[in-house]
Amino acid sequence: MFDLVVIIRVRAAGDIAAVADALARMRPLCLAEDGCVAWEAYRSEADPARFVLVERWADRAHWEAHGSGAAIREIYVPELLPRVEREVHPCRPVTPIVAEG
Repeated sequence: MFDLVVIIRVRAAGDIAAVADALARMRPLCLAEDGCVAWEAYRSEADPARFVLVERWADRAHWEAHGSGAAIREIYVPELLPRVEREVHPCRPVTPIVAEG
């Protein structure tokens, strides 16, 4: 598995709603991509201009291929990147994840 956390800060308060909408539209596109195990966007209750993306991909190669997918090309790059600052963090769980079942 390849896990990724992206911390997003919206630069202008007037862009918060547009960023939230763009992230909501990205979710089904990302989930439909080959190798996407999970993709969630969260908005901070303490800081409305801060969002956190939590992504899980089958492996790093699937995440890298995601960069040429519709969610990135059609929404993330043109609509989000001009409005935000971001930190991208490939991550590993502190404790092993045990499969349910």
